[in-house]
Amino acid sequence: MNSPSLWLRLFLPFAAGYFLSYLYRTANAVIGPLIAGEMQLHDNALGLLTSTYFLAFGAAQLPLGILLDRYGPRRVEAGLLTVAAAGAALYGLAGGLGELTVGRALIGLGVSACLMASFKAFAQWFPPERLASMTGWIMAAGGLGALAAAGPLKLALDIVGWREIMLALAALTLIVAVALWRFVPDKPSHGERAGFGEQLRGVRDILRHPHFWRYAPMGLFFTGGFMAVQGLWASRWMSVIEALDAAEIAARLTWIGSAMLGGFLFMGFFATRLVHRGMPLERIYRSAMATALAAFALLCAFPAHVGNWLWPVLGACFSLSNIAYSLVAQAFPEQWSGRANTAFNLFVFVGAFGLQWGIGGLVDVLQAGGYSVAPAYRIAFCTLLAAQALAFGWLLLRGRQR
Repeated sequence: MNSPSLWLRLFLPFAAGYFLSYLYRTANAVIGPLIAGEMQLHDNALGLLTSTYFLAFGAAQLPLGILLDRYGPRRVEAGLLTVAAAGAALYGLAGGLGELTVGRALIGLGVSACLMASFKAFAQWFPPERLASMTGWIMAAGGLGALAAAGPLKLALDIVGWREIMLALAALTLIVAVALWRFVPDKPSHGERAGFGEQLRGVRDILRHPHFWRYAPMGLFFTGGFMAVQGLWASRWMSVIEALDAAEIAARLTWIGSAMLGGFLFMGFFATRLVHRGMPLERIYRSAMATALAAFALLCAFPAHVGNWLWPVLGACFSLSNIAYSLVAQAFPEQWSGRANTAFNLFVFVGAFGLQWGIGGLVDVLQAGGYSVAPAYRIAFCTLLAAQALAFGWLLLRGRQR
């Protein structure tokens, strides 16, 4: 099979899957307020509803490596995307919070393999020197999904309802699943297939390693925290604190998605070159996370003055936070790298779930205690900022002790 044909047959279906994964992940930032208004949901319920995506996604990470090794990325992702299609259809037809929650959880489970399956497929078919470029491009597809969940989704909502959009996404997801099944080639693994017990023992050893725990809080509070905020609470903050209307919020979210896309493309084009020129990935990562911490602190302190340009800065820094996957895996043997990444990914999505739900719960508790809505959101965001500052301090401290 020639290289251009192989690239098209591998990259395009997996890129479409990851595009949908990110679109589903962030769509509730735009349609969530509409659902909350239609079904009279409080912030706590809306946070729980949106975060069930992350809960189901995270719960799938540990067994996902076994499935990918045993059945291959084509079969696993195609099968799971049919689950996502069913979840999107249920979400669009839901009559209450329970059905919405189950539908959202099925979507999270169904797209849980989109990134890891593409990583495995690329590693099977392409030499190591091309993997950084492939990673950047597949993440750029996710950035396009984030963009589509902002301005284009808002325009679509001006034409049809959110239920019709979810049913259309269900049909599109099924089409992508069929494309993966029909067109992506298989490459059987000649290595020993690890059983579930062996896989869990490997995860146990990784979770005991000090190097893993140096980065785990960063995944929990930085990467997971930004996913929680971007997927729901950024739009509520812009509405409540900055008094932006729906069109202005959609434009702001589009800028955030554009900045994320730029960061992903930077990873694809320049990260490897910078390393070859003597700049370690660790330094790039620390610099990006320090910038993210400063930008978030300024947003919490001066939201009306810096929001237009600092929210996109956060988007770009979030895309660079994915460098942590490589930094975690590099301390372990090559045959453990998949388990190291899925273990770290579990922490990221536990953080996204817990923080997305927790921010809504904290806002409700503060309002019940007498705070108005704006101070409640400020306190919730500052609490997340404090947790991120502690995680970053831990990263620096453990680096010096190493």
